[in-house]
Amino acid sequence: MNDLVAAVRAALAAAADPDRAPGMQAYMKSTMPYLGVAKPVRAEALKPVFVEHPLADRASWEKAVRTLWHEATYREERYAAIDLTGHRAYRQFQDATTLDLYRELVVGGAWWDYVDEIASRRVGPILRTDRAGVTPVIRTWSTDPDPWLRRTSIICQLSFKQDTDLELLTDAIAANAADQDFFLRKAIGWALRQYAWCDPEWVRAYVSAHESELSPLSRREARKNL
Repeated sequence: MNDLVAAVRAALAAAADPDRAPGMQAYMKSTMPYLGVAKPVRAEALKPVFVEHPLADRASWEKAVRTLWHEATYREERYAAIDLTGHRAYRQFQDATTLDLYRELVVGGAWWDYVDEIASRRVGPILRTDRAGVTPVIRTWSTDPDPWLRRTSIICQLSFKQDTDLELLTDAIAANAADQDFFLRKAIGWALRQYAWCDPEWVRAYVSAHESELSPLSRREARKNL
C-alpha cells in the first residue's frame, strides 16, 4: 500500500505542468493547489502505477484510497484516489459495503468535481447491481443534512436511461426542490434532462405538474432536451 501511494505521488509529480496549475486551481476555486496534470495525462501516468503495485485485499485498497485522499497535498492526488476506486482490478469491491467509503469522500470533498464522479461512476453502478440493498441508503442520503450527499442521491442515476428508478428519483427531487442551494437545483435539472433522452414526454409532464415546486434553474435545465 505504501509503495503504491508513493508511486502515485511520484508519477503525478513527474507529469506536473506548473504553467497550467494556477489556471486549474482558479477554475475549480480550490484552496488546495494543483500540480497542473490534466485528466488524460493523469490517466496515462497512473495506468502503469496501478498495474505495478497491486493491492491484496479490500482493506489495503480502502487504506490506499484514504491515504491518498486525506494526506493529499495537491488536488490531483485526490483525483488519483478516485481513479483508484474505479480501477478494474478492484471491481469486486464495488458493492454496498463500499458506500461508507464513498460517503466519506463525498462529504469530505464537498465540491462538484469530486462528487459528480463518485455519484455517477461509483455509487450509480453499485445501485444498479444491488437495488434492494442500496436504494434505502440513497433515500437516506436524499434527506441528509449534507448537501453533497443529497446531490449524489439526485444524480447517481444519470446513466440509467430506461432503467431509472423513477420513484427514487422523484423522491430525491421532492426532498430537495425547495432548497436554495445552486448545486442541488442544478442537479435536479440535470437528472431530469438526462432522463428526457429516453422519455421526453414523462419529463415534460413532470415539470409541468411541478412547475411551482421546481426552481427556474431546475425547470430550464430539465427542458433543454425537450
